[in-house]
Amino acid sequence: MKSLNEWMQNSSITLRQVNGQRKYGGPPPGWRGPPPGSGCEVFISQIPRDVFEDWLIPLFQSVGTIYEFRLMMNFSGQNRGFAYAKYCDPITASAAVMTLHHYRLPDGGSLTVRRSTEKRQLRLGDLPTTINQVELLTVLRMVSDGVEDVQLKMAGSKGREAVALVNYSSHYAASMAKKVLVQAFKKQYGIPITVKWTSFSKPKHVDEPIQEDDLFTPPCLSPLPKPSITPPHLHPQPSLHDVPPHTPLQPFFRAVGGPTGPPRDEMMPQAPVNRDAVSQLQWLCELYRLGTPQYDICYHHTSFDGFLCFSFKVLIPSVPLPLCGVIKILPGTSVEAMKREVYLAAAEQVIQTMSKASNLLPF
Repeated sequence: MKSLNEWMQNSSITLRQVNGQRKYGGPPPGWRGPPPGSGCEVFISQIPRDVFEDWLIPLFQSVGTIYEFRLMMNFSGQNRGFAYAKYCDPITASAAVMTLHHYRLPDGGSLTVRRSTEKRQLRLGDLPTTINQVELLTVLRMVSDGVEDVQLKMAGSKGREAVALVNYSSHYAASMAKKVLVQAFKKQYGIPITVKWTSFSKPKHVDEPIQEDDLFTPPCLSPLPKPSITPPHLHPQPSLHDVPPHTPLQPFFRAVGGPTGPPRDEMMPQAPVNRDAVSQLQWLCELYRLGTPQYDICYHHTSFDGFLCFSFKVLIPSVPLPLCGVIKILPGTSVEAMKREVYLAAAEQVIQTMSKASNLLPF
């Protein structure tokens, strides 16, 4: 504890004790903008009981900027052997798993680092059948924070029990609600209900609109004043003056319902050359006035042969559906190098999709 207190004073780190856990950040000092989305958190276990944040936070910050760190504590002041670290994006979180899983400890043990399940959905049982969905949503938002929506259905024999699936904005919000809902319903409404985790959270389907907070690009390791939701300019961006005449992508854009391209008098004869895939895709969307591509990339798993697997959606505002795919890369020399490779691969797959739809690309 002496070492921890000295570290807090020297580093100006502030830790807060909240409901059996000690928290750093969430957000950290100087953060602006929305919190990171899903897939950014890792679960850390096998932590020795006498190891604390003065050792753990610097270790996990060596991979990338930590948005939030939570160490589970008991009443005696010892840690409970596990913690959660949330990074700014899923790629950094996957790098933490790759780098720190089985990290050797001074006493000879090793840490276990895995992706956090981040459960966000609770199942409420034994609700009265007379309750309706709007009333229940209002009540839930009065007694707990972070409620996004609720689905109400009848269960049991002859539909004599109402069951609700409640989606929360974060795992933390859901876990806090799980601790208070039973007592709150019993105290305020005289209703004994049951509250359990569901085995899954509400999926986000391909045809659902992607929210701005779910879209990200490789952020800088220091938070920006307003996090970007468009890909980094890996090279100077081309302008419409680089557009060649007779660009043959109209079949693709007619097929997806997008515009057919800019007026002919805005076209110039010189096409862009030696540009990476991200810049090429940006140029293509600029050419046809489709809007800026927005990337939704999520780490999925590590394959048995060591490849890191990611899924992606690229949302182009004027194209009705997101363009989706899967990427496999080998671990890189740094987080930034892996981010770059993932975004280049996603952009290249999107360009290939457009090429198949139109038979030819203008690059």
